[in-house]
Amino acid sequence: MKKILVTGGAGFIGSAVCRYLVKEKGVSVLNVDKLTYAGNTASLKEIDQSPLYRFAQVDICDREKIAALFTSFQPDAVMHLAAESHVDRSIDGPAAFIETNIIGTYNMLACALDYWRSLPESSPTRSGFRFHHISTDEVYGSLGAEGLFEETTPYDPRSPYSASKASSDHLVMAWHHTYGLPTVITNCSNNYGPYHFPEKLIPLVILNALDQKSLPIYGKGDQIRDWLYVEDHARALVLAVEKGVPGETYNVGGRNERTNLDVVETICRILDELKPRNDGCYKELITFVKDRPGHDMRYAIDARKLETELGWKAQEDFATGIRKTVRWYLDNKWWWEPIRSGKYAGERLGKA
Repeated sequence: MKKILVTGGAGFIGSAVCRYLVKEKGVSVLNVDKLTYAGNTASLKEIDQSPLYRFAQVDICDREKIAALFTSFQPDAVMHLAAESHVDRSIDGPAAFIETNIIGTYNMLACALDYWRSLPESSPTRSGFRFHHISTDEVYGSLGAEGLFEETTPYDPRSPYSASKASSDHLVMAWHHTYGLPTVITNCSNNYGPYHFPEKLIPLVILNALDQKSLPIYGKGDQIRDWLYVEDHARALVLAVEKGVPGETYNVGGRNERTNLDVVETICRILDELKPRNDGCYKELITFVKDRPGHDMRYAIDARKLETELGWKAQEDFATGIRKTVRWYLDNKWWWEPIRSGKYAGERLGKA
């Protein structure tokens, strides 16, 4: 594949995908992003001068403009990451999640289908075209103490965010089975790493700690997540769009289950080593707050299908990935300081 249209490429995972495609794969990328509060073109500083990289500030809900981009760019594939993604914000304002994640995905599918059908039957682009929809493990609901999410796990979303993503997954499946559009879906576990908008747990804790602010943990902090380093995820996504079988779903997980409390305490220990406080240890800043409504207890991914069929393997475990992440935030104040002083200062969300 020589040309890939990426939606949401100014976001956390999307920017990692764009950087990987341009720097490591030599692919021409058209990044389509509305630039909502979490979109940040500074995350693409490493590639924004590359002749392989283009940016278009377009809302995926604007069907006319999206169709025009398909016509002008003529992509070999679409990697659809554009989404509202923060559960807490979906509790406070679900309408944006319905609009972007459901209506926006419908528009992308409709435009992709029109474009794909317009290609000559003998065209390599038509035979090799893929619409890759990037989703979340949260569509599967909440696990008990045992078991893993598999690709065949029934959907059981619990939040407005996960319900909107489940809906978009079903639309993608329907466009494959009804219209024959060659689609691939991936469902991933919790990501972390560089350029992560600081409303999410790991960057919020790192930056609050550096500011000597409280480190809020929902409930008892016993919720369990499977953590996936974002650059490992980007490699998996590109592999899925290159080699994934149309109509198939692939789960992407890091095999790194941790409680939220363990995650926060690990960050505190690393900061104690790399940037000690003058008056104690960072763990003393931990504060337990009222839990989020409808908080899922445990997510864990079975990634064997991706590993065995496509040959993917995570390069980072949680110990190496979280240390890299903390170090990145210590070394890249230029990226996060404007966000903390402008778009989002760390206030509590999702209390409705």
